[in-house]
Amino acid sequence: MTTILDQPRDLVTAHAGRRDIGAFRSDSDRTIYVPAIDATAVAIATLAAVAAIAVATAVAVRPRRAIGTVTMGPGGWISIKQARTPRLRAARRSPRPWWAHLLRARRLVVES
Repeated sequence: MTTILDQPRDLVTAHAGRRDIGAFRSDSDRTIYVPAIDATAVAIATLAAVAAIAVATAVAVRPRRAIGTVTMGPGGWISIKQARTPRLRAARRSPRPWWAHLLRARRLVVES
């Protein structure tokens, strides 16, 4: 239970221009400064943190390139570095020629 002596005797607000920046609370034996919370600064900091997290998530989740570096080798050979092997699909139109099986060649098709 609080008594009258526990209640602050004097409460004086502190201003910076037109904004309240805190208050001085005086008790019977001491004076304490109580800072005010700037809601605008808290909202801006929260917005900046959410934006930073959204950008970091978008960068981390972005899809990788389907094909790596493509270079032309001697004799017209095409070299694809850092490429993933495409998924095998069942032949739909015609069977593969014997030389494609022998060379283990894969079709270059666009998958949607």
